[in-house]
Amino acid sequence: MTRAAGQLTGSVCVLLASVLWGTTGTAATFAPDVGPLAIGAVAMGIGGLLQALVAAPRIRREAPGLRAQRRIVLLGALAVGAYPLAFYSSMHLAGVATGTVVSIGSAPLASALVERTADGRRLTRRWAAGAALGVAGTVLLCAAEAAHSSSDTGTGSAGATVLGVGLGLVAGFTYALYSWAAHRLITRGVGSAAAMGAVFGIGGLLLMPVLLATGAPLLDSWSDAAVGTYMALVPMFLGYVLFGWGLAHVPASTATTLSLLEPVVAAVLAVLVVGEGLPLLGWAGVALVVGCLAVLTAPAGAGTRRGRNMARGPSAPVREEGPQRVSKAGRSVR
Repeated sequence: MTRAAGQLTGSVCVLLASVLWGTTGTAATFAPDVGPLAIGAVAMGIGGLLQALVAAPRIRREAPGLRAQRRIVLLGALAVGAYPLAFYSSMHLAGVATGTVVSIGSAPLASALVERTADGRRLTRRWAAGAALGVAGTVLLCAAEAAHSSSDTGTGSAGATVLGVGLGLVAGFTYALYSWAAHRLITRGVGSAAAMGAVFGIGGLLLMPVLLATGAPLLDSWSDAAVGTYMALVPMFLGYVLFGWGLAHVPASTATTLSLLEPVVAAVLAVLVVGEGLPLLGWAGVALVVGCLAVLTAPAGAGTRRGRNMARGPSAPVREEGPQRVSKAGRSVR
């Protein structure tokens, strides 16, 4: 598989994962009595443990490599444990629109900062243009949804909103951090299934005490249990399997930028399923995010690819695992 084909495959996997993640807000509306901590713990906790269970043979086979990089595994797991608690609490306090946009919209910038600090990676103008479009689009989408919801239900307390925005920034940073950790493991020779299974499995274990303390409402009705099951199996388990495949081909900063599709899917589902309205400003935001995705997924020109290949030197050996090949040099093309 060529670099361009690998980049396209990785981008498509991340976009499919983002579509699945975008369904979580609508799904949660069918379990209104379940708190945000319980939703986050059951989704990411059970989903993470399932990833570890499915990947157990590969985790055992690659245990020496994982032990050698145990600090990165633990860092990623801690971020996995913190992310859903911050993300769903942010939506609960600041509103679904604001919480989602702050969390997902801040992740590309946080990811770029992490990659620049930890890896010394230079950001390309293409990534900067795509990120600018995506962040602008999510801000417009947030403003449109917030204006619409405030006209219908009134605004919440300023303190709760500020706390929700703060938790959204924490969610964005932890999302960027575990994405970087998984990408670092993969590019250092660990298979994507083993890397994601180890990071998310330990993160899932960290979330089990939270689930035990807050998850009783999930058993109050069949609909609540169905929501919890769906969240764990589809957006979190299947979604993060796809995300792991994507991280084998694209850097974490590109993956987190592509995931800006998530709030767009959430907004469209809110219109189609929940019956919410979306003003013209919101559709303008959707268009900007689509433009961001087009910029990041379009094939690079031949001259650009040739220049990048010359800058990197000879091609590194790749390791194939299932549908993806992993560059041991860790130099993916954006």
